[in-house]
Amino acid sequence: MKHILIIGAGGVSQVATVKCAMNTNVFSKITLASRTKSKCDRIAAFIKERLGVEIETAQIDADDTEALKELIRQTQADLVLNVALPYQDLAIMDACVACKVPYIDTANYEHPDTAKFEYKLQWAKDEAFKEAGTLALLGSGFDPGVTNVFCAYAQQNLFDEIHYIDILDCNAGDHGYPFATNFNPEINLREVSAKGRFWREGEWIETAPMEIKMVWDYPKVGEKDSYLLYHEELESLVKNIRGLKQIRFFMTFGQSYLTHMKCLENVGMLRIDEVEHNGVKIVPIQFLKRLLPDPASLGPRTKGKTNIGCVIEGVKDGAKRKVYIYNVCDHEACFKETGAQAVSYTTGVPAMIGALMVATGKWSGKGVFNMEEFDATPFMEELGRQGLPWEMVEMEA
Repeated sequence: MKHILIIGAGGVSQVATVKCAMNTNVFSKITLASRTKSKCDRIAAFIKERLGVEIETAQIDADDTEALKELIRQTQADLVLNVALPYQDLAIMDACVACKVPYIDTANYEHPDTAKFEYKLQWAKDEAFKEAGTLALLGSGFDPGVTNVFCAYAQQNLFDEIHYIDILDCNAGDHGYPFATNFNPEINLREVSAKGRFWREGEWIETAPMEIKMVWDYPKVGEKDSYLLYHEELESLVKNIRGLKQIRFFMTFGQSYLTHMKCLENVGMLRIDEVEHNGVKIVPIQFLKRLLPDPASLGPRTKGKTNIGCVIEGVKDGAKRKVYIYNVCDHEACFKETGAQAVSYTTGVPAMIGALMVATGKWSGKGVFNMEEFDATPFMEELGRQGLPWEMVEMEA
């Protein structure tokens, strides 16, 4: 039984913490910490009322490595789950190295002053984690996370060689607002407005934002416009999937969302540099974040489903094979169980499962790892047990 320290108190944290509290046979003690302790206290009260489980809360500045080290030591945490902002990954990793405890996150490092995310600076800490005798598990959300595990499961069990992967992310939920984002607006809008990128035959190919579109028929959802983006799991999967010739990532967007986003971009509201307004320096996208609905508030309003999965094509026993592995999640069912909508649920549940894999020793090692580097089967089994059942269909190759 392990003591888990969870850092961050948004919608994903709400789900991950609830799910940890539903698995007290593994997580015997839970501490939830955030810059705003009152958010942690609200989650703790929700868990106490729903599950009768007591969790501890604390205040922490996740940018302050020294304060993080002190919190880890003070709480005697056995592992740390980072569901704070991606800007804070490196500081939390450094604290875990110093305290020699495992680190788990859901999203790779983002540069605060540059619209760019990459694993390079996290991978560079591999030797430090090895010397500390512990591990860092990167990207234990859904995409990245479950999508990586789907690919690993296919490589380990379904194919001799994988040649093509399309990762398909559909959120068909309706929250009723003219415009809102389903997770942190600053992170979401930076990601979506960036140039697209995919990998083919050993090289990265860049596209204009939203340049490539296809219509995909998502099971239990229907046909949706899907646009090619660059997404972080591509960076690790090209390293770890044998024989890969091409990998792409697509996400669905409605026309209203795209129109709003383009308008905001055109008037400069997506800028990440400082501008002066009435003698005060502000960052436009951070100001916009203040104006938009809090993603954590969307749960009671959101109806519909998500469908996220991987279309994987390759060769098995000399014959071509193509499979589609996916999960469908219902927003209202997620809110009823955890108080958060499906976008938070599909990230928060795998975050807990990743921590569970490490806490139980089913995944172990020394250094920095991505999800697809471990045995996929125990994680896939937990998905069904913990509320994210997956389906697989054979397709014509």
